[in-house]
Amino acid sequence: MGCGGNRVRFNFGKVLSKVSVFFTMVLIFTYFFYCLTGLCDSAPRTLYSQEAADGDYDNLDDRNQVQLDLRPPPPLRSGAQLQNRTASPDAPQVDAVEELQQYEQGSEKETNSIPVSNTYGTKKLPNAIIIGVKKGGTRALLEFLRIHPDVRAFGAEPHFFDRFYDRGLEWYRNLMPRTLDGQITMEKTPSYFVTKEAPSRVCTMNCQTKLIVVVRDPVTRVVSDYTQTLTKNPGLPSFQSLALKNSSTGPIDTAWSAVRIGLYAKHLENWLRYFPLSHFLFVSGERLVSDPAGEMGRVQDFLGLKRVISDKHFYFNQTKGFPCLKKPEGSSRPRCLGKSKGRPHPQIPAEVLQRLRDFYRPFNQRFYQMCGQNFGWD
Repeated sequence: MGCGGNRVRFNFGKVLSKVSVFFTMVLIFTYFFYCLTGLCDSAPRTLYSQEAADGDYDNLDDRNQVQLDLRPPPPLRSGAQLQNRTASPDAPQVDAVEELQQYEQGSEKETNSIPVSNTYGTKKLPNAIIIGVKKGGTRALLEFLRIHPDVRAFGAEPHFFDRFYDRGLEWYRNLMPRTLDGQITMEKTPSYFVTKEAPSRVCTMNCQTKLIVVVRDPVTRVVSDYTQTLTKNPGLPSFQSLALKNSSTGPIDTAWSAVRIGLYAKHLENWLRYFPLSHFLFVSGERLVSDPAGEMGRVQDFLGLKRVISDKHFYFNQTKGFPCLKKPEGSSRPRCLGKSKGRPHPQIPAEVLQRLRDFYRPFNQRFYQMCGQNFGWD
């Protein structure tokens, strides 16, 4: 009897041991399963990477999901359409679909090198939009803003209000990065400023949207625009032949979109039909280069943000001729805009530049009166 009782207790102990091992294995398996599915990575974390894998400063957000679910299907183009697009002086302006795809390809690099869970926060329509102008300094402004902890911005140009409006606000919202309470959502598409339908469409979304316009001396701007186009299309006609009718003898050719963009007063009139002047901030592209901290102070005040971005964040890169962000803690190098920024401009005849200045002068004066700022371009 005694031996039998000992045997029963011994077997019962073995059963307890096996049950304990079984539940331990279940817990371990469950833990690894949750980790593999990403559920254990949904805890709050820093919303900004200090430096993207490809060297450009960028946010780590849910753009990989944009790539998988939301990117617009690229339109099919015939060979003739592609040839016409290349031959046009305005053709090298980056197509929105191409830009989103390029941006998403950069996001793939980030996603592959740094695994990030994108389930924290919510997607919202933009509180503020950088609406213009092309070659005015919009990319620099956006990148400077993105070092602020309370700003989240989509890095590509979504072109929703000028090209993809028929896709609807929900499509647009899903492009935006996730934000937490107290953060603002932003995007930038410089072509909005010169698009006739854009003001009414933005107001339909939200008439309280804050609008930022980065402006630059229109003569310098049009030369910069031409330089960008020339880089993508080396066979482009000369600047003089595009800017002037009948080459050197005719008036300024406003049929060229690069010239029309600089008519800031005319474009602003269209926007003021839907938004009061108090909803606009006009940023000087020149001061964004010469005094980035000062100009960023104005931007932060306009957006209702604490002044976080200051002189300590910038240094001037003599080679590029642009301010760069000082290297953040833990990074091996500073962060500057890409190689496409700060290109040397081609030599333009002085008489052509003077004719452009004379052409833009009355429009500049009108713009100064409308916005209440004198940018000193004349």
